[in-house]
This record gives sequence, structure tokens and C-alpha cells, in this order.
Amino acid sequence: MAKIIGVKFKNTAKVYYFAPANDTDVYEEKTGVVVETAKGLEYGTVVFGTREVEDSELKHPLKPIIRKATEKDEKTVKDNEKKIPDAMEYANQKIAEMKIDMKLIGCEYAFDGKKIVFYFTADGRVDFRELVKVLAAKFHLRIELRQVGIRDETKILGGIAPCGRTCCCASCMSDFGKVSIKMAKNQGLHLNPGKISGLCGRLMCCLEYENDYYAEVYKKMPKVGGTVGTPEGNGVVISNDMLKLISKVKITKGDGSDVYKDFPVDRLDFKRNNGGKDDKDDDDEKVSEDMKKILD
Repeated sequence: MAKIIGVKFKNTAKVYYFAPANDTDVYEEKTGVVVETAKGLEYGTVVFGTREVEDSELKHPLKPIIRKATEKDEKTVKDNEKKIPDAMEYANQKIAEMKIDMKLIGCEYAFDGKKIVFYFTADGRVDFRELVKVLAAKFHLRIELRQVGIRDETKILGGIAPCGRTCCCASCMSDFGKVSIKMAKNQGLHLNPGKISGLCGRLMCCLEYENDYYAEVYKKMPKVGGTVGTPEGNGVVISNDMLKLISKVKITKGDGSDVYKDFPVDRLDFKRNNGGKDDKDDDDEKVSEDMKKILD
């Protein structure tokens, strides 16, 4: 069994495992610690104290926690944060002067004070070598410019999602999951970019959360627009309630009038979906230009 401590770093929801410095130290939740990472020394916050896990669950030897954060360490972190607005303002000013086609979205000082990392987005590759020289001359530190994607931009900047909560990527998601149009189809959602895309303009990450349930239920539901048999005659499926397992069916009477009724799916006679795979007309469906944009 290996002893681990969960540590989270600023602006991330992912929890990293570290080994306790020794067996006697107690690490309480929200305690600041200094650890060594691939980037050098970093300041993190304890998410959970010492636990034991099987060695097989760990992919590599754990690095130990260097120390609990001291008052000096806490002051260093606060001082670094205070420098960020001025660094951003100066960098944006130089980007405008040099007419570089890039959007600066954030920056952070390394805990040891030896490096500044600037994050930016751009439509393509950007030659920022001269900008690095200017920034290095100003701050007298090692400068790193890191280009990120549009999803990462939302993760860094945050914001309120269509649901009214903070964006998942900026609050609770440790990594981006794979999201597809098929997930929206499984849930019976209209393929309207404004309804199924997040602040980043890409498919909402939350489409993945309950996809396993919807993918299984999708196999049991009739196809919208398809013909089904009901206790009151044949009809056309108008919509499906994936949670209640109920289908709304339009039945045309002998006098030509239409009647809309809800039926539990187990009372309908229809050909089941082919193992949850999209039907041929779905495979051949032409995606609109707006939908192509959120899939790129």
C-alpha cells in the first residue's frame, strides 16, 4: 500500500497525488503545500489528507511534498498574483504596438519567481520571438508564451454557462472529455448550435455526463418521425421523453382528424434502433455550416 495526498493547483480541478514528506506530518484539507513538479517548485492546496491506495493504482513513483507552506510562501503567492494585472497590461500594449495577431487571455508567475507564462489564442501559428525579447527585457525573467485552444480559453477565463452555473471546465472538470453530435441525438436534443454549444462555441461538455444512460435508452425508443403501432392504431412518433420512456404519437383517424397521445414505450410496436447506432439517414445527414463550426 502507498500513502498519498491529493493536491490541487490554481485554476485547475484536477487532483494530483503526492507522497507525504514523512509519516508524522498531518495534512488537513485546504492546507497550502510546496511541491516539486515537472515545471519546478509549485504552490498547491491539499484536497484530501493522507490516504492509502494499492500500488497498482499508481502509474509512476510519487514525488514527495517538499513542505507545508510557510507565511513567506503564502506572501510570495499573493505578491505574484498582484503582479499579474501590470504584466497583462504591458504585454497587451506591446502586442498592439507590434501588430501581432494574437489574443492574450492570461498569465501566471512561477512560484519560484523565475518565469512568467503568458497564455494566448490565435487563428494559426504566430511568430512571437520579438515579443519574447521585449518582455524579457522588461521583466528580467524567463518568458514563456503558450498558445491554447478555444476550450482552454474558456477554462482559463471562466464564465456562466447556459445552465446558470459556472462553466464545468473552469470549476469541476479535471480533463476535457470527447463530445460528439451523436450524444445530442441520443438525448433527443434539437441540433441547434445555440442550444447545444457552450461559451467556447463548441459542443457542451455536459452532453457526455449522462450519455451512457441515453445511449442505452435510445435503443429502446422508436425513431422520431417513424411509424409505430399503438393500442389505438398506427401513428407517427412526434417526440420521445427519454426519462419517462414515453412517446408522443400522432394518430390519424378515419375522418382525417389527428389525435396526439402519449404511450409508454412498452405498449408500442416498432422496429428497435439498430443497436444504438445511427440509422442510415442519420449517417448521411448533412450537417449545417453552423454545426460544422462547433465540431471543428
